[in-house]
Amino acid sequence: MASASIDFVEVGPRDGLQNERTVVSTADKLELIARAIAAGARRIEVTSFVNPTRVPQMADAEAVCAGLPEREDVTFIGLVMNARGADRAIATGRIDQLGAVAVATDKFAIANQGQTSDESVEAAKAIIVKAREAGLTGQATIGASFGCPFEGEVDEVRVVEMARRLAEAGPVEVALADTIGVANPAHVARLVAAVRAAINPLPVRVHFHNTRGTGLANVWAAVSAGAGVVDAALGGLGGCPFAPGAAGNVSSEDVVYMLERAHISTGMDLDRLIESSAWLSDIIGRKLPGMVAQAPRFPQQPATKDA
Repeated sequence: MASASIDFVEVGPRDGLQNERTVVSTADKLELIARAIAAGARRIEVTSFVNPTRVPQMADAEAVCAGLPEREDVTFIGLVMNARGADRAIATGRIDQLGAVAVATDKFAIANQGQTSDESVEAAKAIIVKAREAGLTGQATIGASFGCPFEGEVDEVRVVEMARRLAEAGPVEVALADTIGVANPAHVARLVAAVRAAINPLPVRVHFHNTRGTGLANVWAAVSAGAGVVDAALGGLGGCPFAPGAAGNVSSEDVVYMLERAHISTGMDLDRLIESSAWLSDIIGRKLPGMVAQAPRFPQQPATKDA
């Protein structure tokens, strides 16, 4: 059964931008982060510490961190793939949480981070330990949880076992990522419930891409099955450079509209998200995939009378 609230994670500054051809300036990334905070986001994935030749959009990771505002009430997350990335993130002194990634299949794990699936689990566990030793927290995401661009179907038992192993390292949560947007609500509900049972009391986080139009339905299925944390990206931007066919994340404003209308609190201000989606569209130079920002406001706000 869905809870009365979820924790919302804005991933637009990292996952939303990493696959864009338009190079977004450091200043605009910082403006995006500021807008996310103003809209209520208290967990934001601000950048990734990866090889800049492989992901050029994230080449300014340290510069972004240097410009982050001083906010004790906001958790700034840095995605890292290995010990070197973790050391870079820690050295900034501005990242609060390291995001580690394990991948459910060998072929995608090798394409994404140059290691097998089992090796990616061990690397993620080591990153979580390193975060804790540095006084930070760590989280873990299982990429390709619902399907792989190279190997096809992914065994649910395999994903549950990976989640159990990752939980041993003491992350704040374990996330299931539909990296290429192939999940369906029945699959989502089943896998979220199984992983939740396996790692309890750790929360399950979910990360969906809307490649095939099932993203919002999958968010609803996940929350209904007990997922307590939901990732989304402003405007529905996003994609993985190493996953053929991956398209945008579920849109922040679409997720917030759906959940808030269903009386599930997200802590987010929808009007501010819609305004920021229009701003981001201008920055990127094209219409963004998110739907709510393109639709008339509902319910309509009452007209104000001049005093």
